[in-house]
Formats: sequence, C-alpha cells, structure tokens
Amino acid sequence: MTEHASTPGPAAHQRIDTSVPHSARIWNYWLGGKDNYPVDEEAGDAYTKVFPGIVTIARSSRAFLRRNITYLVAEAGIRQFLDVGTGLPTANNTHEVAQRIAPESRIVYVDNDPLVLAHARALLYSTPEGATAYVDANVLEPDRILAAAAETLDFGRPTALILSNILGHVADHDQARSIVTRLMAALPSGSYLSVNDGSLGIDPVFEQAQEAYNSSGAVPYNLRTPEQITAYFDGLELIEPGVVSVTQWRPGPDDAAPELIGEHGGLARKP
Repeated sequence: MTEHASTPGPAAHQRIDTSVPHSARIWNYWLGGKDNYPVDEEAGDAYTKVFPGIVTIARSSRAFLRRNITYLVAEAGIRQFLDVGTGLPTANNTHEVAQRIAPESRIVYVDNDPLVLAHARALLYSTPEGATAYVDANVLEPDRILAAAAETLDFGRPTALILSNILGHVADHDQARSIVTRLMAALPSGSYLSVNDGSLGIDPVFEQAQEAYNSSGAVPYNLRTPEQITAYFDGLELIEPGVVSVTQWRPGPDDAAPELIGEHGGLARKP
C-alpha cells in the first residue's frame, strides 16, 4: 500500500459504547459480518422480527453500491472516490471494487465511529498504484471532510461522492440537501454523486419497524420519499434509469428479477 492515512478526530479517542445499539454495527450484522456486539444483534433481531425484509434491503444496498462503482470506473472513467458514512468494512468495499478494475484508483472513506476507525485502519488497504485514506469526521462537517480529503484526492479532477445510507441520519431534509450541495460544489465538472437511502411510501411494515428502531435509543434514521431522495440530485444529470428502487438500478444479467423495496438510489453527473 503506497498511501494509507487516517485523520483522527475526537471520536477516535472515545470509548466504544457497547451498551447502545449502533446503526453501523447492526448493518454489519444484517450483512452477515462479525463486527458487532450482543446489543446490536438484539436490536437487529428485534427489527427483523417486525420486518424480515431489512436483510434484503441491506444486501441490495451493498449490491447497488457495487454496480455504481463498477459503472463509475469502467464506463465513466472515474478514479477518485469520496465515500462519506462508509460504515464498517465488509465485502466489496468501494476501494476493492474500484481497484479491481483500475488499480490506480484513490479512495477516501469518512466516518466518525471509533469502531469503524479501528477496522478501517486495519482493513482498508490499497493497491500499490492507488491510495486509501480514512477521515474521522461527521457528515454534518462538510468543510472539515473536504479539507481532510484534499490531502489524498485532487479536487481538480473528477471525483465520485458516495453517500450510501448516511443522509437518513440527518434529521432535517433541507440540511441534508445543503450538505450534498456543499460537498458537490467542491468537485469539478464531470464528477458524480451516488446516493441511496431508505424510502417512505413503499412498505408500511418497514416504516413501522423503523419507527420502533428510532425509539430504541439508537441514533435515529429517517426514511424519505423517493421525491426527497431525487431532490439530492437537483442540478445534476441523472444516469438512466434515474432514482429507482436500488434493485432496479442496472441489474446484471445474473441478478434475480428486481423487486420493489423501500430503498431508493441513483447516480448523477455534474455538468
């Protein structure tokens, strides 16, 4: 690995709280990972009792990200990625997908959970030709994210901004949109925005389970309508098929027939 760095912040020095369920660890549990605690398994199991389909949503979200990254590298020629709210490393992380196709790809991951930081330092290794770095920052700090990411990425070159299941943690939709706008403003023409988040209006059982989760003491995650998710792409050129259920975004020939699920996403180019 030629460049592997992390930018520590206050969260890096906090004790990992294993008494309260954490969304990144629960997501890891649903994906079949082992980087979680009993409190996360209990919260995850309680959720799946109400809505077993959450496992499909988690895994479909990961597959959507993989297809996005593959398109960006193989068809759009992108070689730089800013992945905000990356969560715990699992299979097919952004750098793994990108560097399999283009080893020179450079990736900056952003998260603010101390457990994620520890695993990122241990597992997010780059190819010799490329680079990976980790920024310890909150999605609510776009200027800090950009300043730290600029140590690894050249913002004079097209860059893909990845926001996968992170904007739902921003309670106010207008604030979430302003964060996207600020981050994209720093990227040049030819850059891309990839967003996917849990969606409202598709599955009432999913919405009931999410309401129960939000009242459990964990950090709330706010589902949004497909129209609200589409609004993140204002001013950008959406790649076909636009903002759709993630299972319906360019499925591969070997993928199962896409079902409509409560997770919407899209990819767009900055003109």
